[in-house]
Amino acid sequence: MTEPQPQPDESRRDDSTPDEAKPESVVVSAGKFAADQTSASIVAYLITGPVVFGGLGVLLDGWLGTGFLVVLGLLGGMALSLYVIWLRYGTP
Repeated sequence: MTEPQPQPDESRRDDSTPDEAKPESVVVSAGKFAADQTSASIVAYLITGPVVFGGLGVLLDGWLGTGFLVVLGLLGGMALSLYVIWLRYGTP
């Protein structure tokens, strides 16, 4: 007859893992990534505004037969982009 195997004592079990290489502080890492994301967002706003409103100006110029709406669209898109950036990142 075989004897029952003793169950390991749960209080003696060592679940600790060996020390692994730990990454940089989470705060420092988050700060780096947050700055990168903020910079990328600002660049995206600066590009997207004039492209979208300039594109609308091109479409309206072709439809209406004028030649000044592209310039107005580019200037308006840049102004709105700067305004959105100022609202989002410039005020505390």
